[in-house]
Amino acid sequence: MDTKTPGPGPARDAVDAITDQWAAVRPDLDTVPMAVFGRIYRLANAMGDRVSRAYAPHGVARGEFDVLATLRRSGEPYTLSPRELSATLMITTGGMTGRLDRLEKAGLLSRSPDPNDRRGLRVTLSERGRELVDRAVADGLAEQRAALEAALDAEEAERLAGLLRKLLATTA
Repeated sequence: MDTKTPGPGPARDAVDAITDQWAAVRPDLDTVPMAVFGRIYRLANAMGDRVSRAYAPHGVARGEFDVLATLRRSGEPYTLSPRELSATLMITTGGMTGRLDRLEKAGLLSRSPDPNDRRGLRVTLSERGRELVDRAVADGLAEQRAALEAALDAEEAERLAGLLRKLLATTA
């Protein structure tokens, strides 16, 4: 929908209330950035909760899913070092160790010595872990697709993805 054309649109939301309050006390401020990033933040949290609920029946939390998914999308033999996993997921090695402990105990991955580094380890997705992550990613994507289709047509979704890519490229 053309935002300049008056007509029915989405209901006002909590971000509108916040920017309205700022406009009342500081009319000199341009709150468009707050409106954009506030909605991105709220949307990310809401979708994070939805996909977490989609992963729960598979017995994994979102952080654990992220480890399994990173191994799966790395391709065969689905093996990375803990350091590679930590860097990809942007978490500390200490945080990674806890996730790996839980996932290994559940039989979803294994750790073994790195043949090229006496001090290193390799983390490998098990067949059970691969099957689980394949089901969980499909369920998570179904949640995301449902959210997109409830609000946007395919062209709008593609355009939004492109705009967010452009914005992210200049801020990351």
